[in-house]
Amino acid sequence: MISGNSIVALSSGRLPAGVAVIRISGPQSRFVVETIAGPKVKNRVAAYRQFRAPDGSVLDSGLVVFFAGPNSFTGEDVAEFHVHGGRAVVAKMLEVIAGFDGVRHAEPGEFTRRAFLNGKVDLVETEALADLVNAETEAQRRFAVQNAEGVQSELYLAWRRRLIHARAMIEAEIDFADEDDVPGSVAETVWSDVRAMICEIERHVQGFRAAEIIRDGFEVVILGAPNAGKSSLFNALVRRDAAIVTEEPGTTRDLLEVVLDLEGMRVRVTDTAGLRETPGRIEAIGIERARSKAGTADLLLMLEDMAEPVPIGAIPPDVPAVRIGTKADLLRDESLVARYDAVISTKDGTGLAELLAEIGRRATAQVGQAGDILPSRLRHVELLNETKRFLLAAAAEDGRGQELRAEELRLAADRLGRIVGAVDVEDMLDVIFAQFCIGK
Repeated sequence: MISGNSIVALSSGRLPAGVAVIRISGPQSRFVVETIAGPKVKNRVAAYRQFRAPDGSVLDSGLVVFFAGPNSFTGEDVAEFHVHGGRAVVAKMLEVIAGFDGVRHAEPGEFTRRAFLNGKVDLVETEALADLVNAETEAQRRFAVQNAEGVQSELYLAWRRRLIHARAMIEAEIDFADEDDVPGSVAETVWSDVRAMICEIERHVQGFRAAEIIRDGFEVVILGAPNAGKSSLFNALVRRDAAIVTEEPGTTRDLLEVVLDLEGMRVRVTDTAGLRETPGRIEAIGIERARSKAGTADLLLMLEDMAEPVPIGAIPPDVPAVRIGTKADLLRDESLVARYDAVISTKDGTGLAELLAEIGRRATAQVGQAGDILPSRLRHVELLNETKRFLLAAAAEDGRGQELRAEELRLAADRLGRIVGAVDVEDMLDVIFAQFCIGK
């Protein structure tokens, strides 16, 4: 458990607010509570009190809650003061609390840091807490809650336990083959499980793109010739005049982006310059940016004026696209509708709701099932790929001795431990003694 200074900070949102929560963590927490709020504050029971400075002056009144360590968020003694959310009230409370000996203002993320160092959360759960605070959509919230509850950590720790067990079997067979309670010929069972784990890790790593979409957004890029209705659609989607709309070709020169919440998913929609063969110098830069953006998109909206369709040249063949006919309100030949996946009019709203629903459906389909366990950080993917590399080396039947292959298993387990921040060199011995009763 961490010792030393206690820390204090405002733990609630932006001021002013109806209520502000001031949190203190560390060995001075109980003394601060009893000085400011008075004695007999029970553990984990909210009490309404008048808050006074050490000189007896009244600061405010509100609720105080005390959490005795280690049964608290940080693992230390923690207290919370629920005060009125005015800037002056909060500033004075923070000034008074930080004025106690052994209490200082917290650094960014320091409460969660102490929780990690005290073993209350691991690294993956710490990252998930940050995601939960920053969640803007329902999908982001679900993803963060799942990981904050330890589902992702348990997957990595389960793989690590299997590797520790596998290494224990191999080393036991090497070192204690003459012991009656050490089973022989365990190697094939061990390496079969290692090969299965390689496949499991590969499938898990493939889910990183889905995790990126949940966290950063599903990328939708609007493409089309000048005056195909791109900016009109963009404005209709965001329900405001975000892009300039005129009959002059080439009005949009740069990329315009907006974020939507569709079906609980974060969706980023980008309006681009009209694609044509003979643009001006500045417009050509915009067209190049449009084509570059299209290459990294998750979905392309290919717009054509149904009355005057203009080809826009090649598009990235590996990016899904929806071909959309625009200006349906001006359409005279109904047979043209069959050429398109969707038909819209930004004038009367024809097809817009259906288009939004389709974008939301595709975004949701891209991230798979809600209960899927996905790697939530590039850091995880890099360490998982290192784990797989060591496992492939260990499982290779290249004539190396069991000792070297067991070392590859140790390195693989070490990489999994680094993901959650739980690398313990002693747990290897624990497995051997528990499994085989060696030295009994």
